[in-house]
Amino acid sequence: MLRSMITAANTMNQLHQQLDVISHNIANINTTGYKKREATFGELLVQQFDNLPAQDEAPRLTPNGIRQGVGAKLASTNIQLKQGSIMKSDRPLDLAFTKEGQFFRVLVDENGTQTIRYTRDGAFYFSPSAADPDELMLVTADGHMVLDSNNEPILIRDGFKEIQITPNGTINVIDPNGNIVQTEQLGVTTILRPQLLQSVGDNLLALPDGVNEADVAVDMTGNLRGQIQLQQYALEQSNVELATEMSELMITQRSYQMNARAITLSDQMMGLINGIRS
Repeated sequence: MLRSMITAANTMNQLHQQLDVISHNIANINTTGYKKREATFGELLVQQFDNLPAQDEAPRLTPNGIRQGVGAKLASTNIQLKQGSIMKSDRPLDLAFTKEGQFFRVLVDENGTQTIRYTRDGAFYFSPSAADPDELMLVTADGHMVLDSNNEPILIRDGFKEIQITPNGTINVIDPNGNIVQTEQLGVTTILRPQLLQSVGDNLLALPDGVNEADVAVDMTGNLRGQIQLQQYALEQSNVELATEMSELMITQRSYQMNARAITLSDQMMGLINGIRS
């Protein structure tokens, strides 16, 4: 009975973590560029009991002995890069990727260290530069600097009339006379192994420490920029589907209730055994 209680308790703890993943997805259903995560489970350690007769005495199709597990564990939470729906807007600095696996590069200050992070959130803004008030810096909604193809901040001279952004991420600054006075290229990266991406807050993603970025991330420069697919005056919505998440939520809750019931029944059976002994 004690083993059944331990198995159920282990599984309940892991199901609680799955509920956290589902609730996080639902909470970000309206977050621009958010990518949902899915939990996958694996089996914990299995104990082998060789307490059955030998094969020649009791023929069987499965291996000898009994294999008894101790519950399930949350093996991983995998990011799903399925394309979200595109919603049009009236802001020239709203950008949406129309191809999976491509991300903007932004510069984040983490404990005094400048670090490059990735995002699909293309709701950008202009912020006055600290070095020159006549220059505007392209930033995210949280104030993180958007980087160009050389991993430098994008600075635009004030006084322009219009901003045009091409599908390959080229920013054209138009003056009041209709002339292109400045050209910048957005920093775009294609992630080859998205399952390595880790959420670091503010709708940003990062690669884990110890991973060679050259093996899993490709900066779209040179001829590769022709593969970038961007849409101006648009934002990519979250790829979370509420109906799917609610179904997963109910299934997980039922599994949690079943394991809780198993603990209750095991406790009742132990009580009966103790009553017989007394």
